[in-house]
Amino acid sequence: MLETALIVEALKPADACVIWLHGLGAGRSDFEPVARMLQPQLPHVRFILPQAPSQAVTINGGYKMPSWYDILSISPGKRAINSDQLEESSQKLIRTIEAQRDAGIDPKRIFLAGFSQGGAVVLHTAYLRWQQPLGGVMALSTYAPTFEEVSTPVAKPPALNMHGRYDGVVPLVMGQSAWQQLEEWGVSTTWKDYPMQHEVTHEQILDIGNWLYARLQDEHN
Repeated sequence: MLETALIVEALKPADACVIWLHGLGAGRSDFEPVARMLQPQLPHVRFILPQAPSQAVTINGGYKMPSWYDILSISPGKRAINSDQLEESSQKLIRTIEAQRDAGIDPKRIFLAGFSQGGAVVLHTAYLRWQQPLGGVMALSTYAPTFEEVSTPVAKPPALNMHGRYDGVVPLVMGQSAWQQLEEWGVSTTWKDYPMQHEVTHEQILDIGNWLYARLQDEHN
């Protein structure tokens, strides 16, 4: 994952990192403008923007596109997915976290972010697979495909859950369901919804910057 990632290096010596996964059919450069917008407020943060492999997606007629895993079918509030491909993407993400840790970044200052399908990989990894500390998780316009498989998570990093009220791709209720499950597990969560569709807005970016800044300040204190 790191080999093909776009890296937006910190403006000052990096002591924190955000690993940000894009959505289905998108690319690693999608969130580069967002990373650069956040840099003045977060000058010590390195942004790593991985690229999903190109593979067939069943719901799109088997057409190959950047995808973290195959989506087999869609019904209201539910996705049937290729679990093996999800696990493969999760393990790649874990290796990326480990690489940053081994490069000297405290895991408590490593954050995972994901939009749509990328967010599903992030939620699965952060709460069901990664067993060490993390700075936090940002789940944007996404859902949790595997939370129902367990009664308790393996870790409880704080989360920022964000969703568009008019999202026609990942309905609002799916994002709310993931957030509510984190709440039930005792995770420190923040929920924010916006008058938008399946997208990212300037107001949301400001909220992301403020949340990350606050979390990083907490780790210093």
